[in-house]
Amino acid sequence: NAGHTLVVEGKQTILHLIPSGILHAGKLCIIGNGVVVDPAVLIEEMDGLRDRGLLPANTQLLISEKAHLIMPYHRRIDIARESHGLGKKIGTTGRGIGPAYEDKIERVGIRLCDLLDEEVFQEKLSRNVEEKNFYLTKLFAEEPVDGEAVYQEYRTYAERLRPYVADCSLLMQREIDKGKKILFEGAQGTHLDIDHGTFPYVTSSNTVAANACCGTGVGPSSVQAVIGICKAYTTRVGEGPFLAELMDATGARLQQVGQEVGATTGRKRRCGWLDMVMVRHAVRVSGITGIALTKLDVLTGIEKLKICTGYRTEGEEFTESVPANLRVLSRCQPVYEEMDGWTEDIRGARRIEELPRNTRRYIERLETLAGARLVLISVGPGRNETIVLNNPFKD
Repeated sequence: NAGHTLVVEGKQTILHLIPSGILHAGKLCIIGNGVVVDPAVLIEEMDGLRDRGLLPANTQLLISEKAHLIMPYHRRIDIARESHGLGKKIGTTGRGIGPAYEDKIERVGIRLCDLLDEEVFQEKLSRNVEEKNFYLTKLFAEEPVDGEAVYQEYRTYAERLRPYVADCSLLMQREIDKGKKILFEGAQGTHLDIDHGTFPYVTSSNTVAANACCGTGVGPSSVQAVIGICKAYTTRVGEGPFLAELMDATGARLQQVGQEVGATTGRKRRCGWLDMVMVRHAVRVSGITGIALTKLDVLTGIEKLKICTGYRTEGEEFTESVPANLRVLSRCQPVYEEMDGWTEDIRGARRIEELPRNTRRYIERLETLAGARLVLISVGPGRNETIVLNNPFKD
């Protein structure tokens, strides 16, 4: 449900639910059971790709029968909570993701397999609408949800999606047994993880690498490599702590040059210096074996670059992990190293040796601080503007 912006052959495509591999001919693309799916959004995304000729005929899209659905009452509750100011504002997308996961954990959620069974769907929907309407009307003084209208709307989605629903866990295991290679594509970053992120300013699911297994039904012994995607600077959308944030002209420059606007929400991303405390934390909890460094070109032209190497407060310093207690974190100050920047255009580089000396020094310092090697470096938005150092799919 996060936005992934892709630039292929100069054309920009924004995906929210469908895996990025959909743009490649002959691939099998799967939306796992760990995703909460808004059927209307998914169908709109599928139709949009077809209209643009970006859904190859020999590319297959499947959705796990165990994936939970986002319902209209989830969106209504999400928006009501944020707008009525109950508790601290989290900065959600307002798309019902959190409330959908709540129903999943409370064991009242509606799955795709339920949607395809008319009797089961009607029973679950009726029970949920009654409860959600009580919540909406009594606590928020909002209008109730029309259960019959929701039922009729979602029955049309059932017929549209029926051909795409499958036991994806079993299907993937069969592909693994054939020796096929699988790329698991995550969404939000490590520090938005419900357990390991800056709680409560997080998303409603696990986003660390281990959830690739839980969210698809593939055993952990099948995972051969974990690639962490890391920008050359740090960004955040919405509320929450951000020690390396830049509120000055440099921060505005990073936002503008990097085109840092949320693909799902349209909100400007907050920008700051590269925070290596957060990177080291992510490397550890996700077991990252290699880093894909993106948007390195955005730093071009900045005379002096800084890297946050630690947090300091009252004589205590944090370098390996972000404090879980947000009161402690709020008292911390970032500790920076300063490095010389570069002015040379790096977008034409295809080998690391072609990068300016100061660019290579920045990369080398990042690797040392992260404790993980880089596998590729993005020097521009185009697919071809990439320096590949180590292909994780290579036998």
